[in-house]
Amino acid sequence: MPKAKRPGAKTKKTGGFIIGRDSFGKISAVEGIRLTPTMKKRAADAERKGLSAEEFRRTIVRAYRKV
Repeated sequence: MPKAKRPGAKTKKTGGFIIGRDSFGKISAVEGIRLTPTMKKRAADAERKGLSAEEFRRTIVRAYRKV
């Protein structure tokens, strides 16, 4: 006999999934989006420096922010 669920019991949410840079590049290519050499360099620099996802996003925003 299966266990009955308790009303109001919290369920564990899944965080989805993460795709790698190569897979993202392939998906983007289908959409007609290509990374420029500058974008590739920025990503490589972020990886080399070990930036967190949030720090990397801030770097991208700074690069495209209008002064």
